[in-house]
Amino acid sequence: MAEVVVELQDSLRVELKEPAGPIFTDVDALLAEAGHPLVTVGDVVSYHVVEAGETPDIALLDDHTERTAVDETIAETLAAFEGFDREVTVANPPGTLTAALLEALGDALAIVGEASTLLVVEGEEDLAALPAIAAAPDGATVVYGQPGEGMVMVHVGPESRAEMLALLDRMTGDTARLRSILGLE
Repeated sequence: MAEVVVELQDSLRVELKEPAGPIFTDVDALLAEAGHPLVTVGDVVSYHVVEAGETPDIALLDDHTERTAVDETIAETLAAFEGFDREVTVANPPGTLTAALLEALGDALAIVGEASTLLVVEGEEDLAALPAIAAAPDGATVVYGQPGEGMVMVHVGPESRAEMLALLDRMTGDTARLRSILGLE
């Protein structure tokens, strides 16, 4: 069983529906403005980035979009893509962030520039954008999907990091442990 570090409570769900950055529907326009490292959270977003000829430094996939299985074309394209240097599988139940996911994300960020990482999430990867923004270096870009609208691009810097840490700190669980795992003490 996966060790849950923090869990999303219902009162925060409404806040998380608001995009943390501009929404793009054109992947080329998004990539033209993206910094590095590039972290993609979600199958559809990762698919569009890969189809545009870019390999994310870190991609998190769970074979689902909006709680249903991704389109067969997306699943097959991502399964056949050989651009990642390493693949790590972690368990992460919906509405949570587990120690395994946080540790794998931290490990992947530590080797950015040396190796790209595909994180395959058994469960749900939706909340991973928050710790990715909190832990990625200044200048990084985290991209995640906004259901029915497009791709949200967040440039990582002191302001976006502080916003994500404030949200993470309001989750139920051991937020000090989350910060420790990500090296954000």
